[in-house]
Amino acid sequence: MSEKIYNITVEATMEVIGGKWKPIILCNLRHGAVRPGELRRLIPGISQKMLTQQLKELESSQIVKRTSFNEVPPRVEYSLSEYGESLSEVMDSLCDWGKLHIQTLKNNGKSVCLLQD
Repeated sequence: MSEKIYNITVEATMEVIGGKWKPIILCNLRHGAVRPGELRRLIPGISQKMLTQQLKELESSQIVKRTSFNEVPPRVEYSLSEYGESLSEVMDSLCDWGKLHIQTLKNNGKSVCLLQD
């Protein structure tokens, strides 16, 4: 196995949580376990295939925990793992900066609407 080389530490972070959907998924999991159907409703525009792929990648990185319940019909929930919880401050900072950015856009005369917080 070859050694993984990072030029700067943020590369390691972005390798795990980067992309269009992963930060949004993680923000939606910050407040507790969520079923896949609910996640899909909370994230307009994401396809079922993409949601499944992103959840599998986050699970593989040990950021997200998948819990299957032995019920009929079967039920699955996703939540942040203990390791994933260590991203809470990072995600809070990203959300806070997003609020600032939205306000800056509004202050500059842009039409912006925030649907959920």
